[in-house]
Amino acid sequence: MNRRGEGCSLTLILTVCSAAIGGTLQYGYNLSIINAPTAYIQKFINETCVERWDTLLESNQVTMIWTLIVSAFSVGGLLGSLLAGPMAIKFGRKQTLLLNNGFLLISAVITLSSRSMKSFEMIILARLLVGVSAGVSMNVQPMYFGESAPKALRGAVAFSSAVFTAMGILLGQVAGLTEVLGSEDHWPYLLASNAIPSLLQLLTLPWFPESPRYLLIDRKDREACNLALIRLRGCDVFDAEMEEMLEEQRAAGEAHAKSLWELLTDRSLRRQLCIIMAASSAMMLCGNDSIYFYASYIFQEAGIPSDKIQYAVIGTGACEFTASIVSNLLIERVGRRLLLIVGYALMAVWALVFTVALSLLGRVPGMPYLSMVCIFVYILSFGMGPAGVTGILPTEIFDQMARPAAYMMAGSIMWISLFLMGMTFPFIVNSLGQFCFIPFCGVCIVSAVFISFALPETKGKTLAEITAEFDKQNMKGSPKATPNHLPLQDAQHISDLTSESLEIEKISPKG
Repeated sequence: MNRRGEGCSLTLILTVCSAAIGGTLQYGYNLSIINAPTAYIQKFINETCVERWDTLLESNQVTMIWTLIVSAFSVGGLLGSLLAGPMAIKFGRKQTLLLNNGFLLISAVITLSSRSMKSFEMIILARLLVGVSAGVSMNVQPMYFGESAPKALRGAVAFSSAVFTAMGILLGQVAGLTEVLGSEDHWPYLLASNAIPSLLQLLTLPWFPESPRYLLIDRKDREACNLALIRLRGCDVFDAEMEEMLEEQRAAGEAHAKSLWELLTDRSLRRQLCIIMAASSAMMLCGNDSIYFYASYIFQEAGIPSDKIQYAVIGTGACEFTASIVSNLLIERVGRRLLLIVGYALMAVWALVFTVALSLLGRVPGMPYLSMVCIFVYILSFGMGPAGVTGILPTEIFDQMARPAAYMMAGSIMWISLFLMGMTFPFIVNSLGQFCFIPFCGVCIVSAVFISFALPETKGKTLAEITAEFDKQNMKGSPKATPNHLPLQDAQHISDLTSESLEIEKISPKG
């Protein structure tokens, strides 16, 4: 352990694992487990309507109800994002994650009861609650990680949220196999299996410390902050880190945490706000989730037997998981900005290649295999940058008072974009056909260009240094502002008074 307290202790590693098991791992898991029982749930919907009203639904009516079930997750995520900020301020980061498990446990009970109660409406409600939980955890967990990690490891620790998201997707795909829980008899248990990680978090997370920055800056409890830092760093020598936190506390003064409206109306944070809004929307509009839509079809065209396609689909989850681990190792070396730019640039290239492959499918030999390659490398490119770096940005470019509201905004934009993508993608496919990935290519190009111009590199900088850099950029072109936020004439007056007092001091006799 070095004298700056920038090492990685066992407590920090275990804290990350405990928080993520009930956090972003749950998001990825719940995102993927809904795919396997699609046909069985649609059959259940039809059987329920026949038993209730002696009416067999048409296929478009079943599809509409199924769309409601799928969309409920995104609607819940938006609600959770709006809850995340106030909960993180009132209860703290760790306590919010613990309370958040209540949504999942209730949803598991509802899901298990849905078949015996013969109610598909209960599945809609359960998925809404699962979405609320995901919305809270996707915002609070990166905040908790970023505030608990030392400067040298802040990016890697915060990026682990993406690693656990990809792990959740992979575990969900495995759980959805026919041999595991993906059969017709077991689909309620598959949807309710998210209670297991939730219980694991409830058993483990209470033993780990709260965010030191929250304890010091929000709660004004320096002693608790000291104890938390000692446990997280594994040493009692962290003067430089404590001084940096105290500097942020002094800058905050008696200010309260900003509300979402205060964040939107604060002109000094406008640049940061534009960055996270653009990054959050790009993450969901770049087409990564839509690529899964084509996976089964492309694998079938490549000649993979129908009963084996579910195993090939697991490869897509393994790709994102592998890419996130590699990026976790690289982020403190190459930086956040470069990972984002390269990730989106590669996705734009592969979107074009995928469009060519789809256009030549059935006419040129080997195109199904090229399409398979495109699916895997597109997901790899997404996992290498946008998947993880996007969640780190609000932690690093906003100060303690603005951070919860920033995550509310980022999460809201993300879930709204996900909802819009889920609702519009079928129409995009119907209208554009094999050219449906051209809009995603455009999103990736615009995102890469915007990030290259708007986002400064934050690697290796303290949160106070990052805030100061943005303050300096926000003041450019504003002749009435100065670094201490005084009007120009007042600042000049103080400067003149200081010069006069120095002159007086020079000519005054000593002693």
